[in-house]
Amino acid sequence: MSEHATSSASGNPDRPYDDEDISSRAFWSTTGDEREKTFARLRERGTITWHPPMEDSLLDDPEDFGFWAVTTYDDLVEVTKRNDDFLSGPGILMESAPSELVEAAQSIIAMDPPRHSKMRKLVSAAFTPKQMRRINDRIEANARKVVDNLVEKAEAGGGTAEFVAECAELLPMHNINDMMGVPEGDRQEANREMKVLVGWHDPELVGHTQEERLTRMFQAIVSTHQLCIRLADERRTDPQDDLITALVQAEVDGERLSDSDIAAFFCLLTIAGTDTTRQSTSHGLRALTDHPDQREWLLGDLEGRIQTAVEEIVRWATPIMTFRRTASHDVEFRGQQITEGDKVVMFYSSANRDETRIDRAHELDLSRHPNPHISFGGGGIHHCLGNQLARFQLRALFTELLTRVPHVTAGEPELMPGNFFHVVKRMPAHV
Repeated sequence: MSEHATSSASGNPDRPYDDEDISSRAFWSTTGDEREKTFARLRERGTITWHPPMEDSLLDDPEDFGFWAVTTYDDLVEVTKRNDDFLSGPGILMESAPSELVEAAQSIIAMDPPRHSKMRKLVSAAFTPKQMRRINDRIEANARKVVDNLVEKAEAGGGTAEFVAECAELLPMHNINDMMGVPEGDRQEANREMKVLVGWHDPELVGHTQEERLTRMFQAIVSTHQLCIRLADERRTDPQDDLITALVQAEVDGERLSDSDIAAFFCLLTIAGTDTTRQSTSHGLRALTDHPDQREWLLGDLEGRIQTAVEEIVRWATPIMTFRRTASHDVEFRGQQITEGDKVVMFYSSANRDETRIDRAHELDLSRHPNPHISFGGGGIHHCLGNQLARFQLRALFTELLTRVPHVTAGEPELMPGNFFHVVKRMPAHV
């Protein structure tokens, strides 16, 4: 595998770092509430701040001198919309990563125009509200299936079951695979490899050394690509009513997607479409457990209140905590001089607690409306394509769960260290 990093020369090695630590593994091993204390202090600076490179990175990059932290709501929205100044193509992780990994797993979220515009147009038809309504019955059926599974496992376990494995990760796994057209026999393996691709900070999944992590991640990418390319070949001769077929047949300006383009988007959808819903569901159940008054309010009119509740759960969870951009040229921003090639990292978990834009941001309020959270992005060309899918899934699952077992509670979650996904690795549910 190549050792070429996706970052270009980043910044001035003599530029002073801010004294707040948001680069260490120790910082990203604490809870969200603990990290928020640091982010609150950074927001008070009224500008962006410069920090050392991430400790224990995916790739040793001698040209990585650090990153700018964008922690306020308004600054994050501004950076998001200025896609000419702040690029996605070099990668969206805080860490430097091999260029092959970015190309093979991040698809359109790590692209810039004009390539991004063309690719997004090709795949966006699958995620229109009309298409989401079309598959809503299937989503609701899968929600019933996974709650059945949770209840069955809890009955066998004396009233307790492992919520993440037996419920939270199963719903998006089935829904994404239904959409893509992945056969039942391949779903568990695809889900296992997805967890590797989001779990690069977890020694249990990828090992302890940098070499072990990268090797295991590339194995997961190869396995996922092979599955997708096999399915794409089958759909060319035997089209089905699924997303793989739509991608195989999609055409813009007389061009079709290559196998590698289809496989990279398959990787992205498997990761982003599965893990964001998984994390929101897990953090959501824990939030309902910690705030019984909010649960009671929701149960007072579940059908009428679930929509606003889902928006607040997504804000509260903020399942994707960071996205990186890279400066395309020297530019001044909020009084700071950003250098071409600098990493500029947007902290969604901080912006969603910014009380200058979200009233009582540190309180869980399932009735919050309007709810200007930016868990699906701050606008611009990279706004989350699957936001309606995520909302449909969360509404279906919490409706089914709170109807069937309204007093279900969550035990203490085991969080996975990391700076990208807000991962609940394990969490008991008492049914």
